[in-house]
Amino acid sequence: MRFEIVTIFPEFFSSIFEHGILRRALAEGLVEAGVHDLRNFTHDRHRTVDDRPFGGGEGMVLKPEPLAEALGSLGVEPKPIPWTAEDAAPRTRVILLSAQGRPFTQALARELAALDRVVLVCGRYEGVDERINQLYCDMELSIGDYVLSGGELAAAVVIDAAARLIPGALGNEASGEFESFGIPDAEISTDVEGVPRSQHGAGGLLDYPHYTRPAEFAGLRAPDVLLNGDHLQIRRWRREQQLRKTLANRPDLLENAALSKEDRKLLEAIREASAT
Repeated sequence: MRFEIVTIFPEFFSSIFEHGILRRALAEGLVEAGVHDLRNFTHDRHRTVDDRPFGGGEGMVLKPEPLAEALGSLGVEPKPIPWTAEDAAPRTRVILLSAQGRPFTQALARELAALDRVVLVCGRYEGVDERINQLYCDMELSIGDYVLSGGELAAAVVIDAAARLIPGALGNEASGEFESFGIPDAEISTDVEGVPRSQHGAGGLLDYPHYTRPAEFAGLRAPDVLLNGDHLQIRRWRREQQLRKTLANRPDLLENAALSKEDRKLLEAIREASAT
């Protein structure tokens, strides 16, 4: 898989690719990355990439000409107008990082990880000339309901979330499935040792709490259930903790989570206990 990044701050990404999972994935050839300085596609002595917005208002807007030239250098051609999702290049997506974009989710990270190439356009200032979005981008993407100074941080998040889902990137093939949002609902089916598959992975819920040595720290002891070696009890405890944490921090996730009958009974008991 290859990531192409169009940005006015190419040096921002140097440290991103030098550490952790991304560094290993790059070294092993699982991921490739190209960082492209938008200023290299300007033709004036000031290397101008922005201009004042039509209609007035604060801030500046990234100009369409340098962006079009940068994307053209990557083989990205203008889209037909009108455009539908079926017109998107096969196994490639061009993404504009924008506060106005659709929310970035684990499910979308999984979709991107299955592609051959993702081109990320990092917005800056007040944004990007909308004609670039219309002509070249397959989607706008936002990593949260807040405003950043630019798309570079968002691009780094997208790259990290997608790259770690590429087979071999984590080393342990299964480890990515057992995190928050880890296993897509459609894959949850098989019972293992009497515990539904949904109780082995996230299943659309937040992850359970994790503990390590020492067993006691600062007067707090790790839960005894994690120390007794009974893996069935451990799995059940972890599922309960997933439900508790999701209810407390992200109750919106429960609507679409893969919940068994036992999960729903336990969730109702948790709600009743918290209400008393």
